[in-house]
Amino acid sequence: MASVLSQPHFHDEVAAYAKLESIVWPNGPVCPHCKGTDRIGKLKGTATRMGVHKCYACRMQFRVTVDTVFESSHVKLHQWLQAAYLLASSKKGISSNQMARALGVTVKTGWFVTHRLREAMAEQGLLAAFGGEGGIVEIDETFIGRKEGAVIRRGYAHKRAVLSLIERRPEGAQVRSFHVSGTAAADLLPVIKAHVTSGTHVMTDEAGQYAHLNKHFAAHDFTTHSKGEYVRDGFIHTNTVEGYYSVFKRGMTGVYQHCAEHHLHRYVAEFDFRYSNRVRLGVDDQSRTDRMLRGIVGKRLTYRDSSGASI
Repeated sequence: MASVLSQPHFHDEVAAYAKLESIVWPNGPVCPHCKGTDRIGKLKGTATRMGVHKCYACRMQFRVTVDTVFESSHVKLHQWLQAAYLLASSKKGISSNQMARALGVTVKTGWFVTHRLREAMAEQGLLAAFGGEGGIVEIDETFIGRKEGAVIRRGYAHKRAVLSLIERRPEGAQVRSFHVSGTAAADLLPVIKAHVTSGTHVMTDEAGQYAHLNKHFAAHDFTTHSKGEYVRDGFIHTNTVEGYYSVFKRGMTGVYQHCAEHHLHRYVAEFDFRYSNRVRLGVDDQSRTDRMLRGIVGKRLTYRDSSGASI
């Protein structure tokens, strides 16, 4: 059985453009300037850049990378596809250093590549709320690292908080996580109400910030971990979200080790994406990569160094 990385689009630019076009344009080219689809032709000739199309409606030229996280990148497209596969298939993530070694680029480029791909993994647009009548959503929070400039004290006030909502579904649970400013009810309740419908049965641990959720949702049950209770009546628990956190925290502490707070939402999106597109749901590594690549459209992520030059 041949290695999946031996496929042509991982090594050849022509095949890479053909692969990305089949994912981003499943029904044929779409002009990113006027959104036209009819009067488009592919330019040919030795002086023409690879993958260039022309829209004869607005007279603009474009490639499939325009208006995506790949736009204006000097990294070869086949290397982008390699990076996408490596990040999508690594359960606990892949560090910038390792990505740089795999692609044969600098660590700075490896860091930029992985951040752009995390942006592609992030959910976009108006998201459907979890739960509903008969639905169950588990709610919990965890902590990753220390807030910048915060003084270490007892408790968790100096730590960065991540809130996760997991909807139990017959085909497999789905997760949605958020970097929140704190774990008080005032910090969490607006997020929970925005992403969980009122008819839902919510389940938490005994934390005080969840004490009044029954006022906002159809039912609220909790387990008392401090007394050794983790499951009640066979279905009241937060074990699903705890299982998600076991992978998330191993990746964040074991692979990434350090994460600036203003980038934490992208790392959260990365782990959410892989969990919600896992093998148990019938999504293999290549399908997960394709789904990630469909998310590159309409997103730009640019950084500048201290001199103002793009990186």
